[in-house]
Amino acid sequence: MTSEIRARFRVDRNDFTVDVDLTLPGSGVTALFGPSGSGKTTCLRAMAGLERAPEGLFALGDTVWQDEARGHFVPTHKRALGMVFQEASLFPHLSVRGNMEFGQKRASTAGKHFALPAVAELLGIGHLLERMPTLLSGGERQRVAIARALLAAPRILLMDEPLAGLDHKRKLEILPYLERLHRELAIPVIYVSHAPDEVARLADHLVLLDRGNAIASGPLNTVLSRIDLPATFADDAGVVIEAAVAEHEADDLTRLVFPGGHIYVSRRDAAIGSSVRCRILARDVSLALIRQTQASILNCVNAIVVDLAATETPGQVLVRLDVAGSPLLARITRRSVNRLAICPGLALHAQIKSVALLG
Repeated sequence: MTSEIRARFRVDRNDFTVDVDLTLPGSGVTALFGPSGSGKTTCLRAMAGLERAPEGLFALGDTVWQDEARGHFVPTHKRALGMVFQEASLFPHLSVRGNMEFGQKRASTAGKHFALPAVAELLGIGHLLERMPTLLSGGERQRVAIARALLAAPRILLMDEPLAGLDHKRKLEILPYLERLHRELAIPVIYVSHAPDEVARLADHLVLLDRGNAIASGPLNTVLSRIDLPATFADDAGVVIEAAVAEHEADDLTRLVFPGGHIYVSRRDAAIGSSVRCRILARDVSLALIRQTQASILNCVNAIVVDLAATETPGQVLVRLDVAGSPLLARITRRSVNRLAICPGLALHAQIKSVALLG
């Protein structure tokens, strides 16, 4: 496992400059998130050595691939990395097996080596090995591209919006396989995306980029729950909660527990005691001073107000809450803030209208 990743780059364009200085975890999935033109892909290309930043530094633990202060630069083909782009770019004249074997031929000596059958099983493509790329769906092509990258024995996997070219159905097809990579591989992943749902489902660490600058970097929920950055996610502002499956109830509901209490979701066939990740959007949380018993909302947790911030929508306020150590966001009107006298330190009840179970 890499202890940490250091990435410092300054890349000048005609009317745009990417200028980042990041220390990232050496395990798990780090998402580079931001709108188009924020510098995500440029940053990833610099990490890969495809874009040479004049004052760049890039290191995985003690392995330094770029340090311009010492005149040191390792070209891309000599770096133990795997890269997956929006377009799978498979070799059309080679079968799935042939594409994967090409990755094996490029295998570095520094990274973790995988057997072809194990990678095929991990990504659910064992039955496709003799098929040609033209006969694959978009999701299947991307899984083969990921397999080829893994078989090159990388120390880090760089993914540039790998789902951007897929329709909704194909995205849902491939996301579970990306989650398996997350759970089962000890390789750090840098994942570029502009899709909040992908970030919420996959990321452990989040870097927010805006106009070439990293405006926030930290553990996923720490960054998601910051209310000084409301415009970043706009209507998608919210948090991710790690919960455990407590029981499946008779009326097709599944009860989940987390440190702040319990919440209900539509029944899922997950094992009792298994861990799940949930997403709760701020727009789906309402606040009450008195616990409501005669209401259709099932999910209600005790919370304490931490802070408030105005949003870009006139009359709307974002409230950051603490629920037994777990952050939660609520988007309510300024009138409601005044009517309920909501202020930091106030104890109240957060009613959660909708919980999205991720995965």
